Amino acid sequence: MSLKTFHIAFISLSSLMCFGSGAWGLAQYAQSGSAGHLLFAIAGLLGGIGLIIYGVRFLRKLKGISFL
Repeated sequence: MSLKTFHIAFISLSSLMCFGSGAWGLAQYAQSGSAGHLLFAIAGLLGGIGLIIYGVRFLRKLKGISFL
């Protein structure tokens, strides 16, 4: 497995975890109404979006390098 493949897999899993924790934070905010849960949810969702943007830029930069 190349470093490029590992990097894309790691960024994909990290963004899924960010979106999952953001969704959990939103669910907790809906139950409790705590501002801390809302901030956690926003941070998770923004982190997931940021990781997707980073992954797309990374792929564009290294499009000439193979995945093997």
